[in-house]
Amino acid sequence: MTQIEVSAWLAAGYAVVLVLVAYGIDALARRAQLTLTDHHAPGFTYHEDHDAWLCPQDQWLWPQSFDPDNRVMRYRGSPSVCNHCPVKDSCTTSDDGREMRRMVDTWPASESARFHRGIACAVTVLAMVWPLATAFTVNQWSSQVLVLGVAVAAALASLPLWSHLRHTPADPHGVLVKSLDENLEDRAAAAAALARRATTYASDRRSEAGRA
Repeated sequence: MTQIEVSAWLAAGYAVVLVLVAYGIDALARRAQLTLTDHHAPGFTYHEDHDAWLCPQDQWLWPQSFDPDNRVMRYRGSPSVCNHCPVKDSCTTSDDGREMRRMVDTWPASESARFHRGIACAVTVLAMVWPLATAFTVNQWSSQVLVLGVAVAAALASLPLWSHLRHTPADPHGVLVKSLDENLEDRAAAAAALARRATTYASDRRSEAGRA
């Protein structure tokens, strides 16, 4: 009976441990981000069926704008409601209503999350490289089969971690998405430009009438 060498067992065990460590890093980073989100939004609950947030005072915050660079959807409460809310001073300083944000992509969404996912993926690379390197140092074919099988298993196990990093955020292709404040500024500028054109047009009409 062919014996499997000790170095092959060690390489296989090392690879398994590294895969578990990679998933542990990813899970801890995911939990940290969820905790941070809950810390910044105490009492607010996101309702997927409405695509809106419900605040502790039972008021809805509806979608207002989308940030394509950071893949973030912004939600805002009604100013007329928020400004008369009894807990406004402890909720927001804005007179335009309380704003909430939500990552539209699945984990990992933020740059920080992608950084931690990248570390987890780097660990899985080590989990594959170690048994592959060991395959060139062992003498028994059974040992080679073991370490190569573990390397393939580690590669398959790492696919869920790599999947999100292979896809880049969707490019809006020229679709201009602005925040509520930017839209209000644009509307004010457009109204001012229209008023200037109307004033200029009236002045021209008066000048033509005077010459006649």
